[in-house]
Amino acid sequence: MNTPNPEHDLGVLTGLRSGKRSFYPAYVRSTERLERTVAALDGISRALVRTAEGPRALVEAVVRAAAEHLQAHWLLLVVADGALRAARPRFLLYADDVLIDDEARLPAEPREHLAVLRSRPWEAATSAPDRAWVRAPMTLDDEPVGGIAARPGLGVDVADTDLAILRVLANQAAVALHNSYLFHAATTLRGRTEALSEAAERQARDLAARNAELAATQERLFGAMRRQALDDERHRIARELHDSVTQYVLSAGMTVEVCRAELEAQGGPAAEIAGRLATAKDLNRQAVERLRAAIYALHHTSEEPAGPLPVMLERLSTVHLPTDLDVRVRVEGGPVPLPPHAEQSILRLVGEALFNSAAHGRAGRALVRLRYRPRAVTVSVSDDGGGDPAQLRRALRLSRAADLSGRHRGLTNMVARAEELGGRLSIVRSGMGGVMVRVDIPLPVRTAGEADDER
Repeated sequence: MNTPNPEHDLGVLTGLRSGKRSFYPAYVRSTERLERTVAALDGISRALVRTAEGPRALVEAVVRAAAEHLQAHWLLLVVADGALRAARPRFLLYADDVLIDDEARLPAEPREHLAVLRSRPWEAATSAPDRAWVRAPMTLDDEPVGGIAARPGLGVDVADTDLAILRVLANQAAVALHNSYLFHAATTLRGRTEALSEAAERQARDLAARNAELAATQERLFGAMRRQALDDERHRIARELHDSVTQYVLSAGMTVEVCRAELEAQGGPAAEIAGRLATAKDLNRQAVERLRAAIYALHHTSEEPAGPLPVMLERLSTVHLPTDLDVRVRVEGGPVPLPPHAEQSILRLVGEALFNSAAHGRAGRALVRLRYRPRAVTVSVSDDGGGDPAQLRRALRLSRAADLSGRHRGLTNMVARAEELGGRLSIVRSGMGGVMVRVDIPLPVRTAGEADDER
């Protein structure tokens, strides 16, 4: 049976392997050192979690924790030149519960250590043989970036564990300083990002407002272009009526008057013919008056504000026709703005169709229907005249093939205008009993340049 060894059991319980009578004082010193180590580690943890408060608060917390652990007369933390460039302050001295970061106020002894740690941080690994002062390196990624130097208090026995704690504190301080810099840099960048985001939102709102202003200006410009196009067309028609049609009608009237006078002078049956020519003379006079009224209207309606296509069609149907044709305009769907050249071509198409209804179809009523659809615009002119759609289609084919006499040139021009817009013209029987001319134009409307390219 083994005999118990009291010294062995005591060593297991106390952690001391000594059989001397001094084992209890050694045990007390070990316990005190352990307590100081635990307290130092607790201070380190409290110091290193202050990263979010900024580098200054972090350095102060580290210096106080290290000085408290060593009960130091003074303790100096230094960041080496060229390392951790964003760290501030570059050094901090704790002495008699006072923090100093002004080099001019440093005592002589800490100043010597400042010079070493600042310029030769690798020498921080050496300490005084008599433990009068101690130094611990501060490393980051295995590179010396500074160090801690201190003069421990009287009666403080600095053990290797104390130096290890000091090195841990210094290294963790380097990491915390770097992380603090990254944290505050990220905070600054986030602030700048938020500011840029707000600026971008303001610019987006300004851009939206300017786009609205641009759209309004563009709409006014389109209105001016439509008004100019309509004015040009009115003036052109007025000149043609004045220079050609009116002169021909006046000449015809003068010829009728001359013939009437000669027949009336002959007497007998010729006088009866002269009486019938008086009616022709009155009709000619009425035609001249209507032509002059139309020319006057074409010259003076430009003062009225131009409107969208439905409004211009309404004006065309009530002002531009020197006949008794009763024209109605019907609009279906929501109107959409069209390019000026497209609206001008549509107006000419409708004008030509109405003229044909009145002059050739002998119609009394006509209906202009403008329909806006999602992908196309449809314009149709229907009348109650005596025109034959089949005969008109046949005449149109012959006219496009070889138009020697110039007849039906108006229909050919209408087809050409429709094709320039990318559309298609058709001639069918209308529900009113006469002819319906219909043009389907796809959206978006083809530009004049696109039509020229296809040619």
